[in-house]
Amino acid sequence: MKKKMISALLLSTVVLTSASTVAVAVADETDDKIASQDAKIASTKTAEATAQKEVSSIQTQVDSLSSKQSTLEKETATLLKETEKLGVKIGELNKEIKERNEALKAQARSAQTDGTATSYVDAVINSKSLSDVVTRVSAMRTVVKANNDMMKQQEAAKTELDKTMKSNQAKADETYKLRNQIADQSKALETQQAQLKVAQLNLAAERATAEGDKASLLEQKAAAQAAADEAAAREKAYNDQVAQDNAKATEQADNGVTPAPNPDGNGGGNVPIPTPPKPTPPPGNNTYPVGECTWGAKQLAPWAGNNWGNGGQWAASAAAAGFRTGSTPQVGAIAVWQGGYGHVAVVIEVNGAQIQVMESNYLGNRYVDNFRGWFSPGAVTYIYPN
Repeated sequence: MKKKMISALLLSTVVLTSASTVAVAVADETDDKIASQDAKIASTKTAEATAQKEVSSIQTQVDSLSSKQSTLEKETATLLKETEKLGVKIGELNKEIKERNEALKAQARSAQTDGTATSYVDAVINSKSLSDVVTRVSAMRTVVKANNDMMKQQEAAKTELDKTMKSNQAKADETYKLRNQIADQSKALETQQAQLKVAQLNLAAERATAEGDKASLLEQKAAAQAAADEAAAREKAYNDQVAQDNAKATEQADNGVTPAPNPDGNGGGNVPIPTPPKPTPPPGNNTYPVGECTWGAKQLAPWAGNNWGNGGQWAASAAAAGFRTGSTPQVGAIAVWQGGYGHVAVVIEVNGAQIQVMESNYLGNRYVDNFRGWFSPGAVTYIYPN
């Protein structure tokens, strides 16, 4: 019955310690995840700010293009009005050119049909007197000058007409070219603006998700911390109970009786039970409480120190005292199990990963013996004799 109770207590301490360790590990892992989410949120916010700047920049360009487009529309309207006026002017020039052409043709036909002098020689020969010569020559010079003036006007009108038409066409071409460029740029910027808006919304959604994940992780962390606190409280309560039981057992062992466990259906009460004989420590050589695992290890390995603390502290104490420690089993080494008060035993056999040990206070047996035979020790630190 005593063995069952001690086994349950040992199992409980392993479970409690494991639960506490797992809770702390979960809390640490959650902190890492929260830090990761914080970094992700910060990165997303930075990306959102950058995207907003790009959207604002593109909006400025769109506004500028819209303003240019509005100005160009006004210029186009003005150009169209000028084109209308120019059309009227071109019509007038064409009419004047046509009239001059008709006048020149009429003058030519008149000279041919009515026998008007066509040269200065004929004018002189056919003149009846000197005054007649002068009159004829003056008339011819007037006609020639008029013809020359008309021809010059004709050429000037044609030149002006060509120049005006080319200027008007160039303005029209430039206007339509600018309108097309602005329209193309405007469409391209609208597309970029729409794409950036989508990217902005995606970033906002990603940030919202990250913030939601962080909130969930904070809840998980709080739950894990609560579980760790509960596990620590249970472990402390258990350790306090073990300390009380060990103190009581030591006192009763010194009086030669072993207490029976509390009633659990298999009988009970404080019934004296004979205990196996215990080795008696040499005076002053082993200061650990009789029957404890530390007392048994010191009995079996006198080279161990007298002030190394509870079993779980022995590896650190031995290392501080200059002894070698490791994870490889060796005959004569002290095996140290940590967690709670811990436990120590001395290795007497090694077979691969399995060992046999001599120990005390195993399952409540407060004397030295080989209680387990061959077994796998699990996570153990060994102290090697110098």
